[in-house]
Amino acid sequence: MDSNYSAIRKTSYLELQSQNDTESPRLGPKSGGNFHTYEDERFNIDDGDDFDDSLNFHDGNYPLVVDGSKRDGGSGISGAVFNLTTTIIGAGIMALPATMKVLGVVWGFILIILMGILSEVSVELLVRFSVLSKATSYGEVVQYALGRPARIISEICIIVNNAGVLVVYLIIMGDVMSGSLHHVGVFDQWLGHGVWDHRRLLILFMLVVFLAPLCALDKIDSLSVTSAASVALAVVFVVVACAIASIKLAEGKTDSPRMSPDFGSKKAILDLLVVIPIMTNAYVCHFNVQPIYNELEGRSPQKMNRVGRITTVLCIVVYSLTAISGYLLFGKDTESDVLTNFDKDLGIRYSTALNYIVRVGYIFHLLLVFPVVHFSLRQTVDALVFEGSAPLPESRKRCLILTLVLLALIYLGSTMIPNIWTAFKFTGATTAVSLGFIFPSLIAIKLSRKGEGLSFAEKLVSWFMLVMAIAVSVVGVVGNIYSLNSKSE
Repeated sequence: MDSNYSAIRKTSYLELQSQNDTESPRLGPKSGGNFHTYEDERFNIDDGDDFDDSLNFHDGNYPLVVDGSKRDGGSGISGAVFNLTTTIIGAGIMALPATMKVLGVVWGFILIILMGILSEVSVELLVRFSVLSKATSYGEVVQYALGRPARIISEICIIVNNAGVLVVYLIIMGDVMSGSLHHVGVFDQWLGHGVWDHRRLLILFMLVVFLAPLCALDKIDSLSVTSAASVALAVVFVVVACAIASIKLAEGKTDSPRMSPDFGSKKAILDLLVVIPIMTNAYVCHFNVQPIYNELEGRSPQKMNRVGRITTVLCIVVYSLTAISGYLLFGKDTESDVLTNFDKDLGIRYSTALNYIVRVGYIFHLLLVFPVVHFSLRQTVDALVFEGSAPLPESRKRCLILTLVLLALIYLGSTMIPNIWTAFKFTGATTAVSLGFIFPSLIAIKLSRKGEGLSFAEKLVSWFMLVMAIAVSVVGVVGNIYSLNSKSE
């Protein structure tokens, strides 16, 4: 029987189009393709235009798409949890004991739980409206709700945030393995001084030998096994840190921890202003939610919400134990990167061996986290720079070139930024807050006015997240700038 539709692969996310269509917005008029993406017809948005009020929110009004739940393969819930957890638990965990030192144990613990809950709510809102709009990326759902200019801003935020995070990973690897100004590196302790403790050379070696092969993979589901290993290594770090802290606490070798923030001095208040954005940065994983959802086997919003909730509980437990045990261990001497504190005698038996386990184990954790964050960075750069080209997985050459260019730029950044505290303060107050809270809450509020109503509680939470995020961003940026000025004076 004759058909007016062209066949496409089962794994494709493209809509079925009539063969009479002569041009493709995705491939361009000269490509000869007769299929195109959702962007123009599904969004029904011209560049810079506001959301089309005539749209309503019934699935029947959207173009026909291939159901992802029926495709072969895909990631199960465990694989998705590992990938999402790996996205969250990266280098940020190392800054949490320092934030606990400033906030105090009680308020630090409360904020860890509160930010985890709010982040999970924002992820569920993002998934809900991504499915509604048939979006395949963070930027697409932003464009659907807020227009093309907002999409470009969101993609720039993802690029800045992820590139900054990856730079931090390399800084930590270099500081721990080759040493820093105030701390001895692992190689120095093992082998003494030599070519192996040159920081830039060491980072370059790890980048080329370990990171580049993993970053060259073109599917995030391919990283599920390495993500599981990275989560296991993070758990090892937490278990060892808690065990050491418990022993020292039982022996009375720890200082009394602060329970609440110190408001007694100008410096203390300034420190308080700049650490809160670091806490908001701790759970940002929203840029990887859509890629993980796209590859989820039998995907549905309910299944992805389950993934998000399991991940959130796991991260709250890991974060809480890490922040409290790290602060108890080192007290007022807690560094902005607590990993560097593990280069000295811990005051217990087998201290040297435990130090090596903690530091080397976490370096391997970061090596396995790096490709997961790089994946969404590469996808976003491709969407922004090569818009209209074939999908990245279909162009292996472009994928490899992008990977090499991004890794080179990240390496250069790691040689220029002084420490992770500087990077986390600014990304936490700007791009991380925007991706984790500002854009999701704006999407929810905007679309709820266009026919997809939120409950009263959802509206209240969305407005709370928006106001909180804007306040944290303004206060964090001002505090960071003032802090830098004070140090320069």
